Amino acid sequence: MEARRYRALVLHKTGWRQRDIAQALGVTAGAVSQWLKSARLNGKKSLAAHDRPGAPRRLSQQDLWLLPDFLSHGAESYGFRGEIWTCGRVAQVIDQEFGVTYDRSHVSRLLKEIGWSPQKPMVRASQRDEKAIRHWRERTWPEVKQRARLERRELVFIDESGYYLLPFAARTYAPVGCTPVLKVFLTRDHLSIMSGISPSGSLFTMIREDSLNGEAAVMFLRHVRRCVERKLLVIWDGSPIHRGKIMQNFLLNGAAKHIHLEALPPYAPDLNPDEGVWQHTKCADLRNVCCLDLHDLHLHVRGSYERLRRRPVLIQSFFARAGLAI
Repeated sequence: MEARRYRALVLHKTGWRQRDIAQALGVTAGAVSQWLKSARLNGKKSLAAHDRPGAPRRLSQQDLWLLPDFLSHGAESYGFRGEIWTCGRVAQVIDQEFGVTYDRSHVSRLLKEIGWSPQKPMVRASQRDEKAIRHWRERTWPEVKQRARLERRELVFIDESGYYLLPFAARTYAPVGCTPVLKVFLTRDHLSIMSGISPSGSLFTMIREDSLNGEAAVMFLRHVRRCVERKLLVIWDGSPIHRGKIMQNFLLNGAAKHIHLEALPPYAPDLNPDEGVWQHTKCADLRNVCCLDLHDLHLHVRGSYERLRRRPVLIQSFFARAGLAI
């Protein structure tokens, strides 16, 4: 900012008009006028940067640099319940570690200064085997890709989800004090959907109004097989409908010649890039959408999938989101 003020003075001495100086520096003409007036009355030194007035900070800069290290130990290490950091909890940690008290409203400024921001945490099951998940991502996934290439199989990730009439509410602007209301029809009726995506950006879907079972999984595999006309290498989780007797009989009756199944590690939905399909359609494309009945919901969901099919690059980005290089 100091350099910008000096630049304005130099341009003025070369004959530039104040309006042109303001446009070139991206400021208002009034600001340029104040700078030139200050330089004329008090000299060029008046344009130099000055320390901001106010009381000195009670928490030293060195202590502020140590704060992320203390917070990295987790909230539970300080006796709090749950690994969640709030401004109130951080204020207590600062008081405990440095003997300095801050109001919660000021703690948010300190956290911003050290590069922390409020975020929605990701939920992970405590039963996860992080070592097995890391091994699958680093070792098994390259082997699976190599096998699909050598055997000329279409690699497809498959997953299931449900769509209810209740909207996935997102944020919206409204007058202060007037909370907006989304009127919905409360019911447990829903659509059961099975989808699959491939590294090439293809999307396969099947929508049903009843619950998914082993027969539905077999039907979907046949549908994908007809669409690609190639052998399949299917990767999905260990759901009962994926490993039940119906699926076993389907493979024993000749389907195993054309379809190979690969299971993901348990409690690792983040490894399946098909989760990105649900994240996009529910929380982005169809957020705040209120449907009257299942037929209306069916139309909106099909429309969302059709729009997604026309964006293969977006589908491929779901693999990067899962940490899988394609």
